[in-house]
Amino acid sequence: MKRKLNDSEQRILELLWDRGPLPAGQLARLLGEQVGWSKTTTYTLLGRCVDKGILERRDPGFLCSPLVTRREVQAAETQALIDKMYGGAADRLVASLLEQRALSPEEIARLKQLVAELK
Repeated sequence: MKRKLNDSEQRILELLWDRGPLPAGQLARLLGEQVGWSKTTTYTLLGRCVDKGILERRDPGFLCSPLVTRREVQAAETQALIDKMYGGAADRLVASLLEQRALSPEEIARLKQLVAELK
C-alpha cells in the first residue's frame, strides 16, 4: 500500500474488515448511524476508495470488499510514522516506546523472542 489513508477511508475499511463484504447501501446506513454521514457522502468516499485501489465495488448490489488487509495498512502506517518521527530508524521508535512505560515480564519475553527471530 503506497498511499496514506485518511480517517474516513480508515473508518470504511474497519467496518469491512470487521463485518466482511457489505453492500454500499448497508455501509451507508451503518456509517450514517455511527458518524452521521449522508448516503451521498458515503458513496463519494466509497468512490474515492475505489479510485485509490483500496476497495472494490461489484454487482450485484454494489458489494464492497477491501483490497488491502488490516495488516498491510498497519505496516504502511507504522513505516510512515517511523520515517516521519524517527528518521526511518525503527530502533528509535522502540526506544521511545520503552521510555514511555514499564514493560511486564511477559512483554519483555515476547520482545526478546521477536528480536531472536529476526536474527
